[in-house]
Amino acid sequence: MTPVELSRAVLHAVRRAVDAGELSVAVPTRAVVAPPGPGGCGDYATSIALQLARPAGQPPFRVAEVLRSHLAEADGITDVVLTGPGFLNISLDRAATDVGLVREILRRGPRYGYVDAAEGAEGRVVQLRCPRDPRAVVVADASARILRSQGTRVWVSAERIEPAWISVLGVTVDAVGPVPAVLPVDVRPVPAVASAELLSLGRDAGRWALLHPAAHDRPRTGVEHLVQRESNPLFRVRYAHARARAAARNAADLGFTAAPGPLTDVEPGLLAALADHPRVLAAAADHRAPDRLARHLVTVADAALPFLLTVLPRGGEKPSAAHRARLALAEAVGAVLAGGLALLGIDAPDHL
Repeated sequence: MTPVELSRAVLHAVRRAVDAGELSVAVPTRAVVAPPGPGGCGDYATSIALQLARPAGQPPFRVAEVLRSHLAEADGITDVVLTGPGFLNISLDRAATDVGLVREILRRGPRYGYVDAAEGAEGRVVQLRCPRDPRAVVVADASARILRSQGTRVWVSAERIEPAWISVLGVTVDAVGPVPAVLPVDVRPVPAVASAELLSLGRDAGRWALLHPAAHDRPRTGVEHLVQRESNPLFRVRYAHARARAAARNAADLGFTAAPGPLTDVEPGLLAALADHPRVLAAAADHRAPDRLARHLVTVADAALPFLLTVLPRGGEKPSAAHRARLALAEAVGAVLAGGLALLGIDAPDHL
């Protein structure tokens, strides 16, 4: 069960409770699931009971008790524990969850984590406004891409900036069609110095230099973003993607393809990072913070690089079901990294 499927299972539990007359509420369109906080347990937790308590006219803990009985019956869920005022802590069948996660990523490809039109914030419109500063324009541009991936209509407006910045950094700031009457949201990160040094980085490294730091941090625009070394986070992300793509090419040469299956001896942090990708996209959209996505991609890459060395058979080994399952996970890693980099406006080369 993937986080998206778990969210649907939570909503289904609410719907069943309503149909049974145990709760009198409108079923929400979205249920947020996330890793448990302090005092929590299991694989994921949700605060849906606290959200529904007031409209249901019942204490949160009582709402959670009602939902627990329905959630515990869902396939792929092994336990549901109540903590605090009414948090539902959910434990999953790890083997089935890992296989389902890889299948879901391969099905969605680089669009894994995108919100389907039916699940998006219907009618939500955001206008992003930024000053005449290359970093603000790039942050607004990346924020718009991420917001659109979550089902939001976005317009970006900016004071006129030099054509060189638009060309080199690959930004789009002109609104298409009439801008709706919505209050603009100002995007004002700590500015970067508009210098020849920044221009010399080119689009990919230049955008990364402006997007990777948090909005309140001043970006560094030196040549460290161009070096192909382990010390460069952008290099690690793109290298991990290239290694994942190389694994697929080499596997084809050996005559086998990917097939999701049980995964053994795989670092749990890698699977957890992949599962967390939809939540990171949602948070980056809500806070207009593409730096969250950039740092998440580094987390995925750092967890994936040691694993990618173990995907292919070695020596006289013949390809097995375990190799096909590992190749499927490698392809899932490549899809997440490629999709995340695309939302930041950065290329993900197959060869590096």
